Amino acid sequence: MIPRRPFCGKLRKALLFSLLAAAGPAYCQGSPDGASSAPAQQPQLSAAASDRQVSLRTLPANFIADQKEIWIFPGQLAKAKHWLPTIAIVGGTSALVASDPHTAPYFRTTGAFSGFNRVLSGVNTGAFIAAVPASIYAFGLIRKDSYAQSTALLAAEAFADGFAVDLAFKGITGRKQPLQYAGNGPYADSFFGGTHNPFHSGGFYSVHAMSAVSVAAVIAHRYRKHRWVPFVAYGMAGAISFARITSSNHFPSDVFLGGAMGFVIARYAVLPAK
Repeated sequence: MIPRRPFCGKLRKALLFSLLAAAGPAYCQGSPDGASSAPAQQPQLSAAASDRQVSLRTLPANFIADQKEIWIFPGQLAKAKHWLPTIAIVGGTSALVASDPHTAPYFRTTGAFSGFNRVLSGVNTGAFIAAVPASIYAFGLIRKDSYAQSTALLAAEAFADGFAVDLAFKGITGRKQPLQYAGNGPYADSFFGGTHNPFHSGGFYSVHAMSAVSVAAVIAHRYRKHRWVPFVAYGMAGAISFARITSSNHFPSDVFLGGAMGFVIARYAVLPAK
């Protein structure tokens, strides 16, 4: 048997490394030497030209514009636009909803992920997700780097947009958490059987998965010139999302839809220049 304490210690170190790695490009993209800093920042500046401009002052107006765009999206489908990605997300979510009663019992009854779940708990991962853009913004302030500051604000905007939509989904669906069932369930009556309080844990969809993927999507896009950044960003988002399943806080379909919503909102509602 593998000792749990060493495993948990390694996982905590991986979380810390990932936090530093995610903020690394914001710290390293410039140089103390004024003559050499311009070439290092040129790839970021060219990328910023096609991205949305954001500041603390414009953030509220951006959020309102995003919400309008998100909620009138069905009108785009009526115009025969975006059908393929919509079918992929709806189809994938539907398939997972159908399989949820069969996949949830394993994670509800096994102790194989206890160490993993302890480190990647809801509190720990929530703090980690918030710390990444906060660290990037702090580095941006220290180094007077407007690109890093904008990246952090765009990540915050993507989270706020996804969270607002999540509240509506949870309030309507009132889905139970797997951990509200005992052993093998049955789990087939999860929808509309739980609380309709949108601020309750669990539910459809996973706000942790949405948050992790939306922040990862912004950072991976903005710092894509550093080839390792997307791997670290999406890798950590994947681990955080998976932990919501192994801890029985969410069904797989909740996590899949949360991640899909986080990516779509970040990449297509928040990042494009308006």
